Amino acid sequence: MTHVDLNAKIPNNVDLGEDKRLQRALEQWLPDYLEWWKQMGPEGFQEKDVWLRTATSVDAEGWAHFDYVKMPDYRWGIFLAEPTSDRRIGFGDSMGQPAWDAVPGEHRNTLRRLIVTQGDTEPASVEQQRLLGHTCPSLYDLRNLFQVNVEEGRHLWAMVYLLHSQFGRDGREEAEELLQRRSGNPDKPRILGAFNAPIDNWLDFFMFTMFTDRDGKYQLLALAESGFDPLARTTRFMLTEEAHHMFVGETGVERVVQRTAELMKQDPNEDARAQGGIPLDVVQRYLNLWFALSLDLFGGEISSNAASYFAAGLKGRANEEKFSDHLALADGYRMPVVRDGRLVEEDVPLRNAMNEVLRDAYVEDCQRGVDRWNKRLEEAGVSQRLRLPSKRFYRHIGLYAEMPFDPAGALLAEADWDRRRDEWLPSAEDKALVASLQAMVREPGRIANWIAKPARGIKGLPFEYEYVRLD
Repeated sequence: MTHVDLNAKIPNNVDLGEDKRLQRALEQWLPDYLEWWKQMGPEGFQEKDVWLRTATSVDAEGWAHFDYVKMPDYRWGIFLAEPTSDRRIGFGDSMGQPAWDAVPGEHRNTLRRLIVTQGDTEPASVEQQRLLGHTCPSLYDLRNLFQVNVEEGRHLWAMVYLLHSQFGRDGREEAEELLQRRSGNPDKPRILGAFNAPIDNWLDFFMFTMFTDRDGKYQLLALAESGFDPLARTTRFMLTEEAHHMFVGETGVERVVQRTAELMKQDPNEDARAQGGIPLDVVQRYLNLWFALSLDLFGGEISSNAASYFAAGLKGRANEEKFSDHLALADGYRMPVVRDGRLVEEDVPLRNAMNEVLRDAYVEDCQRGVDRWNKRLEEAGVSQRLRLPSKRFYRHIGLYAEMPFDPAGALLAEADWDRRRDEWLPSAEDKALVASLQAMVREPGRIANWIAKPARGIKGLPFEYEYVRLD
């Protein structure tokens, strides 16, 4: 088992103290990171005590410690999952060869790009959510927001460690750039589009953590198969923390849906809006938006880059061991493409379809969450149901980019799509309604009217616990 040094300036299980040059470089990066956190982290809450979990090991039986901490004092550490003895590359042209402990020269630029792109998403989401605390629906939710934020910060550290330890001066410069870009900044935006979209209300936040963080799960699962072992071990442990982020989103939307159903039953016309709730059609439009934005994060349906990553053993499929063919040379992957204004099914070489393989696994996972929300509606006696839109709806990347597909996947005339846009995506009226409900609830045990209480609190504590000490 790897040794965990919790007393070091940067907690770690990578024997950082044995590499003084690397240790100095990371300790010099630390003040810049803390300055970024104070500028771009949760605004107005830096000196508040928050009941947070902090990673202390990679042992599945007890990997985290819970206590009150001020966020700038959080112990962001570097943790890699335990190594696998004699690990071999599990897919692609190098299948069966020993996994790499150092970056192969021929894959240096590609691996750096993969790590930088993943790393850029971590601070981006913190920046997107920095003002949300001022409208929290409960202290429970405020604490969950901050837990997500500090762990995205730790995930940034995970990627920065790889850049510093494996890529020399280029890696150090990339690490500095990660602190220079800003979500939504027109001059230095974040790399991926969904991480430049504003998250200025809690319905957006719950949809983001449901759908966009779930994309993160599948990207991490694919990178956890990498033949580059430090990356695989890093992402395997990141997945442990990421599970809570998706829990926040999935249960957050579920609680919105549950409360909407309750308010509908209280109103003679089943009008949740009249009772201070968020109508299901509005929830559906926010769902459509964030699902579509998150689908784009997987990249194009047909991708030579994805084929190259797979062939080289750099990025596999989620849970590669479930597949029987790890070379992916003989088979195709069937998908609808647009030919002469209509959809036709075509077989695409499987390696070129790896983005779509990953996206389809993601869609199946998302559907499970939507089914759970619909179960709450059924239990409440509400006939309406939520549904995922087509993968072709509102896409900006790939085969269907900027094409006027409706949520059912039908190709419309551009004018018809424009005319019906507000049926499918949040309208100005929807945004005004959601904004009108955003008001901070500061007292332990209280919650905003538009969302239900959670079934339970955190780590055995009740919902009424003072998860954030505001006074």
